[in-house]
Amino acid sequence: MLTKAEFYAKWSALHSDAPITGAVAWWLKISYRFGLIATLLRISPNVLTLLGLLSAVMTAISATSWWAIFFLILSLFFDGIDGSVAIFQRRESSWGATLDSVADRVSEAFWFYTLYIVGTPAWLAVTLWCIAAFQEYARAKLTSLGVTEIGVVTPAERPMRATFLFITLILWQLGVSGTALLSYGFLAVQVVSFYLVIRYARAQLR
Repeated sequence: MLTKAEFYAKWSALHSDAPITGAVAWWLKISYRFGLIATLLRISPNVLTLLGLLSAVMTAISATSWWAIFFLILSLFFDGIDGSVAIFQRRESSWGATLDSVADRVSEAFWFYTLYIVGTPAWLAVTLWCIAAFQEYARAKLTSLGVTEIGVVTPAERPMRATFLFITLILWQLGVSGTALLSYGFLAVQVVSFYLVIRYARAQLR
């Protein structure tokens, strides 16, 4: 079992020596404790990845009820914890990283399908998912080409996509109109974010 100091050092090394401060430190404290719980219960990181995907599916299935918000939070939690549990259990692997990446994209497809269910036009929901997927693909391609730095942190990272859906679902449940308008606003944010990633990629690959 890793000590807390070893866990923090390993996490930082796997994330381009990111500093352990603020919200990151708070999250890693939770991750470390959950890593211990998952180990005692013999829950593997890949199982957590699949539970995150299942929670995303349930978000779409329950889109018109308050349960959708619960499942969305659960989906994001499992997605955020699986990598940390892999570090804690010393089970990091290329297969696990690939499974996690694929599960993230499929999960987001269900997230944006949830938007469609609550009133966002189909073409807009599909476009939102595509831009998010393109952004993550560009990052993955950079990594495969040897660029290991985090680079630019955009205003439409995965946690922000979940936050956008969270706010949209709450407003919809409260009967507040404007779901589509909110999606148009987030589309603009995603376009800017994609541009920032592409600009960073071009600078690194010149």
